Amino acid sequence: MNQFSGNLTTDSRLSAIAETVESGQRGSLEDGLYLDQHADLLFLGNLANTIRERKNGNLAFYNTNIHLNPTNVCVYRCVFCAFRSDLKAEKAYTFDDQMIRGRVLEATEAGATEIHVVGGLHHQKPFDWYLDVVRVIRDANPLIHIKAWTAVEINWFSHITKKPVQWVLEQLIDAGLGSMPGGGAEIFDSEIRGQICEHKADSQSWIDIHRCAHQLGLRTNATMLYGHLEESRHRVDHLCQLRELQDETGGFQTFIPLAFHPENTGLEHLRLPSGLADLRVMALSRVMLDNFDHIKAYWIMLGEKTAQVALSFGADDLDGTVVHELIYHDAGAETPEGLTVDQLHRLIREAGREPRERDTLYRRVVRDGHEWSIEEPVAAGGQGVEI
Repeated sequence: MNQFSGNLTTDSRLSAIAETVESGQRGSLEDGLYLDQHADLLFLGNLANTIRERKNGNLAFYNTNIHLNPTNVCVYRCVFCAFRSDLKAEKAYTFDDQMIRGRVLEATEAGATEIHVVGGLHHQKPFDWYLDVVRVIRDANPLIHIKAWTAVEINWFSHITKKPVQWVLEQLIDAGLGSMPGGGAEIFDSEIRGQICEHKADSQSWIDIHRCAHQLGLRTNATMLYGHLEESRHRVDHLCQLRELQDETGGFQTFIPLAFHPENTGLEHLRLPSGLADLRVMALSRVMLDNFDHIKAYWIMLGEKTAQVALSFGADDLDGTVVHELIYHDAGAETPEGLTVDQLHRLIREAGREPRERDTLYRRVVRDGHEWSIEEPVAAGGQGVEI
């Protein structure tokens, strides 16, 4: 009988995996599958929490951010998406420069350090239109960090310009791009991916684009969409592929497991993942992604209560204020369209953690009234987390 993180188990395989993780060694793909299929949730959660506290102590990070989805018109018809629209549909919209400036002004007045930009792939818009979105934001507020365009969008830009991905990224960086979000990864398995987003950039393209971004000095995030047609083996394989790229480049900042919301999608017959399923995926992700500094509990998708509990199941980040998020609310998310900093602090402290505001690059944000400044980077790996 082995005791690990307050749990007892008579399963010798689980004991061996726990000892491997406790000693700082890496679990294999097979270990991940065994954990997912045989470990009870509390055992897995305690294992994940040990790693979480080893890396980030008692801190729980958040940022003050705002979302911009410049258009919902999209050339693709992914069956899991409730956000997209046809060009002539009643719900179709496209931002102009004045609307973008208005959103940036709102972000500035709210003290946001980040604007998060993703949207549809409007087939009538040239690459310069997407490039100008970044330029307009930069002109409107040179201080705000622009986290923009997923690998799927970068792949589309390369397609319409007939230019290499590196050229596309260099143009965006010159325009003011600061980092990339992790969307579009969905699930890497080609068979499942073919059923939920058949014509979109494939998994190898997603990986190659993030590799190129890292080589150019861009930090990026990573995601996994779960709770649809995938199985345990697909999730663990996805995590291992992300871990392999992180070994190679070190360019990922955080991993965000995204719970599938079926409402208003082509998979509406499926049930929303339960809170227990959310916590299991969160904990497994923290155990498998040993080379990721941060795991995010995206409260928009999980709900505030599950996100709070996730802070003891491997997560150390709640994302942020997330004003004007549309993609997951269109798919039935019932969470608020934005939280205040005070609300985030309350959620974090109720969960027994200490809130710490960060910028996009995980540097500490210090506030003085309406003014803010950046301190030294938040160290990971359990070193210097008390800055």
